[in-house]
Amino acid sequence: MCRDAPLVRWDAHVVRWGAPDVRPGVRVSRHVRYSRRDFLGAGAVAALGMAAWKPEQLGAAHPQTDVWELYVGTYTANGVSRGIYRMEVERATGAFRAATLAAETRDPSFLALTPDRRTLVAVNELVSYDDKPSGALTTFARDVGTGALTRIGERASLGGAPCYASIDATGAHALVANYVGGNVAVFPLGARGPGEATAQVQHVGSGPNRARQAGPHAHCILMDKANRFALSADLGIDRIRVYRYDATRGTLTPARQPEVALPPGAGPRHLAFAPDGGTVYVANELDSTLAAFRYGSASGSLVLQQVLSTRPAGAAGDNFPADLHVHPTGRFVYLSNRGDNTIAVFSVASGTGRLALVQSVATGGHWPRNFAIDPAGHLLLVAHQRSDSITSFTIDARTGHLTRTGAEASVPAPVCLLFSA
Repeated sequence: MCRDAPLVRWDAHVVRWGAPDVRPGVRVSRHVRYSRRDFLGAGAVAALGMAAWKPEQLGAAHPQTDVWELYVGTYTANGVSRGIYRMEVERATGAFRAATLAAETRDPSFLALTPDRRTLVAVNELVSYDDKPSGALTTFARDVGTGALTRIGERASLGGAPCYASIDATGAHALVANYVGGNVAVFPLGARGPGEATAQVQHVGSGPNRARQAGPHAHCILMDKANRFALSADLGIDRIRVYRYDATRGTLTPARQPEVALPPGAGPRHLAFAPDGGTVYVANELDSTLAAFRYGSASGSLVLQQVLSTRPAGAAGDNFPADLHVHPTGRFVYLSNRGDNTIAVFSVASGTGRLALVQSVATGGHWPRNFAIDPAGHLLLVAHQRSDSITSFTIDARTGHLTRTGAEASVPAPVCLLFSA
């Protein structure tokens, strides 16, 4: 994360000292299926791999046909990646057509687009910015015709290692979760970049896992469907914080029910709303569970309905759930498991809303930190942080099951996928 400190990168579940674990030496080609050289050595071998990989050689943009446009956020501390990449994905097949460097910026680990799709917001997951304990928030103007990104400006995120950003429904403000800082903040989005923060709330507390929960670690902040309340998952204190949001002033104040507790040591990481806004799902990183809450939009209330494992019976070894998404139909919920290297597929029972694990499918890579479902609900793409790869799956509209397409693309340390549509 910090370019000059021995702490190289925040790796979602541990702080890694020394050399990063993301291997260099990968190249993106225009073929549907890709191979990557496995650089297990060190020193000269790694240096040769880093020298061989040139973002400019990723290929020219393929003529627009039936494709989705995809932005990829990466970690750049490995010395290979240079920022945000742009790719095209065939809508029908999940094949990857092209990739280019869209914007050069440090450790853009999470991306968001304004509702008009004209501004892309990235958090720079740093622990030091302008000699202060903070990361950064950077905005880019997006050309809706070409997808090109032009840097607008950046600002300190007011906390170390920002790891999540979301945009309110008006497009006027970005909400940021600072992991190491243990706080959330709101920034106006202007013609010159992020403005001075209109809100900053420090979380307080700890959890039973002393290695991971010695203090607060805000990991997600997300607006509800009515743009009235903001919900923040804090991994360090096992809480979902609920804030009333003023869209005009960009302020956060505690809701009538200011927080709800998860089981001790759960480690809530990511949140996702059902399409109707009546259910909130929570991916718990530390105990490998998925929780479902009934959500009351009038007051921002949360009532726990169900908690279940993200792993099939008999699964063993370390595992750390990461990303979470709901299918556009609301009938299925998907979650990535790092360690098991799987996507867990859950069905949502009609009428009762009860969840059931119906599939656990290997992702075809190592450390599936982030994934994305296309707006049509046909494809699911998975970013593998430690194997420098992105794989694609088709989604069965009836069962929600995933089937590997066989397509694979190489991108260095991909950690966020964002469809532009």
